Amino acid sequence: MEFAELRDAIDKLPLVDGHAHNIVALDSSFPFVNAFTEATGEALSFASHSLAFKRSLREIAELYGCENSLKAVEEHRRSLGLESIASACFKATGISAVLIDDGLKLHKKHEIDWHKSYFPYVGRILRVERLAEEILESEIPNGSAWTLDTFTKAFLSSLQTATVAKEILGLKSIAAYRSGLDINPNVTSKDAEEGLAEALSSGKPVRLANKNIIDYIFVRSLEVALSFDLPVQIHTGFGDKDLDLRLANPLHLRAVLEDEKFSQSRLVILHASYPFSKEASYLASVYPQVFLDFGLAVPKLSVHGMQSSVKELLELAPIKKVMFSTDGYAFPETYYLGAKKARECVLSVLQDACRDGDLTVAEAVEAARDIFSQNAIQLYKINFDSDAIQSRKVFPTNSLKLDDEVPATGVSFVRVIWVDASGQHRCRVVPAKRFNDVVKNNGVGLTFACMGMASYIDAPADGSNLTGTGEIRLMPELSTKRKIPWLEKEEMVLADMHLKPGQPWEYCPREALRRLSKVLKDEFNLVVNAGFENEFVVLKSVSRDGKEEWVPLESTAYCSTAGFDGASPILHDVVAALDSLNIPVEQLHKESGKGQLEIALAHSTCSNAADNLIYAREVIRSVARKHGLMATFVPKYALDDIGSGSHVHISLSQNGENVFMGTNDGSSKHGMSRIGRGFMAGVLHHLPSILAFTAPVPNSYDRIQPNTWSGAYQCWGKENREAPLRTACPPGISDGLVSNFEIKSFDGCANPHLGLAAIIAAGIDGLRRHFELPEPIETNPFLFEGKLKRLPQSLTESLEALQKDKIFDDLIGQNLLVAIKAVRKAEIDHYSKNKDAYKQMIFRY
Repeated sequence: MEFAELRDAIDKLPLVDGHAHNIVALDSSFPFVNAFTEATGEALSFASHSLAFKRSLREIAELYGCENSLKAVEEHRRSLGLESIASACFKATGISAVLIDDGLKLHKKHEIDWHKSYFPYVGRILRVERLAEEILESEIPNGSAWTLDTFTKAFLSSLQTATVAKEILGLKSIAAYRSGLDINPNVTSKDAEEGLAEALSSGKPVRLANKNIIDYIFVRSLEVALSFDLPVQIHTGFGDKDLDLRLANPLHLRAVLEDEKFSQSRLVILHASYPFSKEASYLASVYPQVFLDFGLAVPKLSVHGMQSSVKELLELAPIKKVMFSTDGYAFPETYYLGAKKARECVLSVLQDACRDGDLTVAEAVEAARDIFSQNAIQLYKINFDSDAIQSRKVFPTNSLKLDDEVPATGVSFVRVIWVDASGQHRCRVVPAKRFNDVVKNNGVGLTFACMGMASYIDAPADGSNLTGTGEIRLMPELSTKRKIPWLEKEEMVLADMHLKPGQPWEYCPREALRRLSKVLKDEFNLVVNAGFENEFVVLKSVSRDGKEEWVPLESTAYCSTAGFDGASPILHDVVAALDSLNIPVEQLHKESGKGQLEIALAHSTCSNAADNLIYAREVIRSVARKHGLMATFVPKYALDDIGSGSHVHISLSQNGENVFMGTNDGSSKHGMSRIGRGFMAGVLHHLPSILAFTAPVPNSYDRIQPNTWSGAYQCWGKENREAPLRTACPPGISDGLVSNFEIKSFDGCANPHLGLAAIIAAGIDGLRRHFELPEPIETNPFLFEGKLKRLPQSLTESLEALQKDKIFDDLIGQNLLVAIKAVRKAEIDHYSKNKDAYKQMIFRY
């Protein structure tokens, strides 16, 4: 029986890791060997005889390409550093979302935010016993002793605060470690009070072990989880040596499961409940509130043990209730081993099910998808764009290699890239060794003035409040580090701006977009997805009267096959380079301007889309340069020709589903949901102000003219390419519905992070104030000249609109706005006095 389809599907699946722990710094006093031997269940003196140890060591050595010995592995990882090791291991896992229980005590552990550099989505699981201990170790404000009443108020307040703030996706209990799972759901206050007193009598640090207080904390936590519809993870089965395995059998949970008030709870039994996997499977089949997670059993057991435990879970439990996790902790290798062995184990189990006739191959593929991601997404209500992670490259289970993650021999320089307020790409370059030794952790210094520069001069604009006094740190975001495709010895990485490492600077464009995205997520549980179209002009150098001039490469028409032929050598190299950067291209064609081309990128979450746009511009310009040509994104290279835009398509997702789109039940207006209409109406309402971000130079307004498909009037339309906002119905979308809307007034001089931040700010205002869209314009808006409001016809007008529009003050930030306005004012003054100065912009954009 051929299982290539199943194997390929499992190899490529982006995983949701439902249970893991923090990573520890490499220079920690908590040695790697401790975590490694502990993960395999053996003391070091016996580790060499452990099946799991031998297998795991061999697989890590294979990943690193080093000798198969613990000493060689440790030397290898020390020589590379934590960031390189983490990047290699985490990418090899193919994990797209990870939920971290940060209640495990580790020396010098990295906080949850550190992990966000490596995974598209990081959530938190709150360990309730650790929270209780932290509260009891703190001092009561009035200096009195803790009582059950004061403790309960503080404990419930902390739980509810974290939950309301949406900091956590679930709770976790380690009652099995402390007093066992025979939990009394009706523990009395008197018993709990006595248990608390016993716990406090031992002094600090507090370690809760009394059954009554443990049961009390569990029950109160379950009540909070139920009220906020949060799942609760429960450690069952094997674990550390202080656990009484007899009391970790999940059958002891019957009293809780049978209690009516907890019938709607959602309980996740961790670690395959090994060796009680059959018991766990039975509970999941009988009680609707029970779910199963097989982390730790995979990869801690032998291959046979892993497979048999997963098979036992699936004997009775519905597939929709079984979930993957790595239980990774302390070191990235534990994540890697958990993910690698889980893919192999589940593949083997599902293949056997197909051979036995329990499943078809198609059903097995669906089961794998459920086990590795969909079940966890639904249970924990994880909100991320599933489309954005489908293109993540995952290494096959039988050939996980480090080759493209370990710093390549011969790499000389690393470019640390940022985009300023005028939309110019800039970089500081450091030798690769210094980057790995110093810059990746401490950043590189940069003057405050960098965010106050205009398009024509490398000096801060008057009134920006930014000068040459003061310095920030350009902090590389290592998840964006890439090998430069057009050069053999260089890498590049995008940078955040920090006042000092870990403290974002309020002028940082990437942080502004991140902050606005968080507001949208926290208030409306929405994620913005974006996809950019890149229009640009390719120029060639000619000599006229002894002077160099740059003129269009050719003069063919829109979608000309001959024009595409002429540019094909460049485009092949561009698309290959983008593919190597994992930036998907949807389509490309010859545009209508002389020498003008367009490349449309696939949509992604907005921050990722902005990053991809920056790298795409870098690729296009650099590849053209290698061909002896110049590519420019200037909005209006020639005033008598068509302009170049950077149109952006916007959609909204909620829990991984497109919620901009309406439904087929007839309740949707204009094919959009109420949420979609409100967001888009906010963008339409604030569009004159948004132009100060997305059309940031005077030349931008030479492009935004009637009858040029650039959107010159403040209106919207259905598939109307003369409207600045156009709803789109691409192939595969039901008739009458729209999947996204396009914003045409966005060009290649805009900083994409600032432009998207302004769009989100406007959308948030539309949602808050319940805006509704006016009727669409179904024809050329120019026919309504005098009736429809023109969008700003100059940067001066858009700047005036921004000055009056106060919603951006709070959402974008006043100081950043001051700098942006000053830069725009400088652009207006310079280009109004120097009419031909725009011609020099081809060298900057």
